Parts: sequence; structure tokens; C-alpha cells
Amino acid sequence: MRAWRPEPAIVGPTTPTDRDIEPLNDVFTDAFTDRYRRDGLSGVRVPPLNPAVWRYALRDAAAGALVWRDERGAIAAFNVAHRSGCEGWMGPLAVRPDRQHAGLGKTIVQTAIQYLRDAAVTTLGLETMPRTVENIGFYAGLGFVPRHLTVTLTRDLPRRPGGAPSLLSARRAENAEAALAATTALTDALSPGLDFSQEIRLTAELELGDTSLVDGDTGLDAFALWHSVPLSNTLHRDEVRVLKLVARHLSAFEAALTAVEVAAADVGISRVSVRCQTAWDVAFRRLVARGYRVRWTDLRMTLDGYPERIPGEGIVFSNWEI
Repeated sequence: MRAWRPEPAIVGPTTPTDRDIEPLNDVFTDAFTDRYRRDGLSGVRVPPLNPAVWRYALRDAAAGALVWRDERGAIAAFNVAHRSGCEGWMGPLAVRPDRQHAGLGKTIVQTAIQYLRDAAVTTLGLETMPRTVENIGFYAGLGFVPRHLTVTLTRDLPRRPGGAPSLLSARRAENAEAALAATTALTDALSPGLDFSQEIRLTAELELGDTSLVDGDTGLDAFALWHSVPLSNTLHRDEVRVLKLVARHLSAFEAALTAVEVAAADVGISRVSVRCQTAWDVAFRRLVARGYRVRWTDLRMTLDGYPERIPGEGIVFSNWEI
């Protein structure tokens, strides 16, 4: 993998370890707080991410977790490039405010692009804030094209849903492996080459959440991978966040939402958050009808020649944030 060096004082990329989580958080917080300030939101202070979420991101990315250091050895920039089979995406990524506007931002994006290209992905994307035209223009200059939105919707459950949760963690070892294989087969059937098994395994291994399963008459009809650990390092566990959701059809999608809501209530959490890609407009309408409310939007962008493939049937939500 080629390393671009925009200035002699910057060295990289290298792969971070868990010891780098705190300095990564410092750069993350400072860079995104500065971004909000430049967007006119001077009162916003972005909190650090939960170290458990960082560990998940770094392990998921593996060699795609990239950092650049200054002359003192401090982290000046980072980009975390992930791959789920044929789908590649990057995030979070940031440049320390005092090192911006010197070509380092271009470097970290180009390096991640090359890494994902070398990994033979067919989709290569990222998400950014729709209101931040500077970011959109920056990524456009590197070959990215704006696509649909990812809309974050949340629902506060009015009461505990009935029924017992159907979870991957509750399956015996041999049945759990079969269920994991079924999630891979279902995803591949709807979107060939896409594979969420690594994220599912890591979530279980790091005890961040679980995977809700919906069995049909002829096999697995849907699954939803979710995290219940706080996203921020300053928050209590207050919501279940759906990272991936795959459903064979619309009724299976509804059943997957119910399965997540039941699981959330079972662990004492009353809010569920879903990041819906608006390419599935029917699914978006179902979420709204179910009582989910829009909280945030992100613009999905893909590199020219590496588009996101939308299945002809079924629903495949793939969150491009950690």
C-alpha cells in the first residue's frame, strides 16, 4: 500500500493499537467540534466515543485502520476503512485542526481508497453531513458522487413488547454457527458478495450487543445486528442502535424491527435507533408509520465506478458509521 506524505513532518500510515484509543478520541473530538464551529454551531462540543466502540472499529477495519503522526509522534490524522465482503466504506476519519488545509485530508482519503481498491471491493463509499457543502465539495474533488440519504430514526417504546427475544447469543454453539451461516447466505442471496459475518462475530466477542433473528418457513427470513453499549463515552446505555438489517421481504423487515424492540426491552432499554437508507422508500415509510421519528440525516457518497448496489428484492440496511 502506497503512503502519501504531504509534508516531511507527517509519517504514515501505520496501524493503531488499543493504546492509541485515547489520542484518537482527542483528534476525533477536536476535529468534529471544529467542524461544527465552522458550520455556525459554536456551542456544540462533540463528546469522545466509547472506547469499546473504538475497539470494535479498529478490529473490524484491521489493516484498514490508518493513522498519521507528526514530528512528536502524536496522531495528526486517521481514517478507518472497513470492508464487508464486496462493500468498502471509510469512517470515522479526521485531521487534527492544526494540521488541516495542508493536503493531509486528501492524503488520508486517497490512501483508504487505494487500500479498499486493493481489497477488490465493488462498492466504495462514505457518509458526510448534508449541510456541510465544504465536505461534499472536498469529497467530490476526490471522485465521490452524492447518492441517497441515510436517515437516523428513533422510537421510544411506549410499553414492553410481548414475546421472548430470538437472539444469536441464545443459540447453542452448533446452532449459532448454523444461524451465522444463514445470515451470510441470506445477505449474499439479496446482495451477492456482501458479508456481515465479521461484524456479527465481533459484536458477540466484544459483548457490544447481539443479532436478532427472524426464522421463516424455509429458513432465515431476516436478521438485525445491533449494539446496546453507549456510543459516547459520556452517556449511559440509553438506546439500541441497529447497524445492519437484512430482510427477505417487507413483512420480514417488520418482524425484524419487532425482534429488535423485544430485545431492547429485554435488556431494559426503551429506545431503538435505525439508520435507514432512503433507497428503500417503502421501508422508510413503514418506520415512520410504526412511530419512528427522524433525528439526523447523512449524505451517502460513493466513489465513481464503485456504486452501491441496491437489490431488486428484499431490504439491506448497511450502516456506514460505527
